Amino acid sequence: MKKLVVLSFISVLIVPLAYHIAASRPGGGHPPDMACDDCHLAKQITRDNASMLVADQEQLCRGCHANAVVASHPSGVRPLMSIPEEFPLDWKGDMTCSTCHSIHGSKPGLPRVRLAGKRLCLACHEKDFFVKMKDGGVSIMVSGHLDARAPLVGEIDAFSIHCMSCHEERGGDLAVSLSGNLIRHNSGKGNHPVGVPYQRGLTFGGYRPVNLLPAEVALPNGKVSCISCHQSYSDRHGKLVMDNTGSRLCYSCHDL
Repeated sequence: MKKLVVLSFISVLIVPLAYHIAASRPGGGHPPDMACDDCHLAKQITRDNASMLVADQEQLCRGCHANAVVASHPSGVRPLMSIPEEFPLDWKGDMTCSTCHSIHGSKPGLPRVRLAGKRLCLACHEKDFFVKMKDGGVSIMVSGHLDARAPLVGEIDAFSIHCMSCHEERGGDLAVSLSGNLIRHNSGKGNHPVGVPYQRGLTFGGYRPVNLLPAEVALPNGKVSCISCHQSYSDRHGKLVMDNTGSRLCYSCHDL
C-alpha cells in the first residue's frame, strides 16, 4: 500500500509556481490590491524567477487561508508515489498548495483539475490505500481540507462540529456524542472538552502555557478541538497526533 506522508495539521497541496502574470488580472485568484512582491521575491517577474518566493508556499497561503491549512492534505512534502503531470511539484519535487490549486486561477476554489472527491484522490492514490481505513476513506475523500465552515453549536469549534457530523451516526468505538462542551465516547472510554478557549483554562491552573505546547497540538482559533488530539488526513484517520505512552500527549497540555 502506498503510504500517505502524514503532516499533522498543516498544509495544503502545491505545484511549482510557473510564470503567472494573471495575478494582476481582474477576477484573478488573488485580491486585486495584493502586490506581486507580497509573495514573489523579484520585483520584475519573469518565467525564470517566478518560482522564487519570499517564503515557502505553505507559510504564504496560511497568511490568508488560516483555517484551510489547519487540517488538510499534507503539503510541503515529497510524495512517495508517482504524481500525474497535471499536479506539478515545486522545484524541490515537493507537493505544495499549487499542486492542486491554480494559484492565479479564477474558478471557485482555484482547482487545477475538474476532478473532485474520490476521483480526485484516486488520481494519485491506489484503491488499497483507502480499503484498510475503518471508514473506507470517506472522511478524507470529501475534501482536501477539513471544512472549517460548519455551523457552530455554542462555543464548539467548527472542526469538531465537522467530526461530529459523522461520528454521532457511527457505532462501536467510533460512536461519540456531544453534551455541552464535552465529547463523550459512547463506548465508555471517557470524555473530553472541545470548543473551550485554551487560554480560559490557564486561568484555573494545571495547564501548560500555549507557547510550550508541541506543534502537533492544534488549537484552531485558540480552542481545544477534536483535531488537537486526532489526525484527520492520515492513512490511519483518527490516530493520535503523537504517541500517548505514559500519557505523553495528555501531559503536553496538562501540567499536574
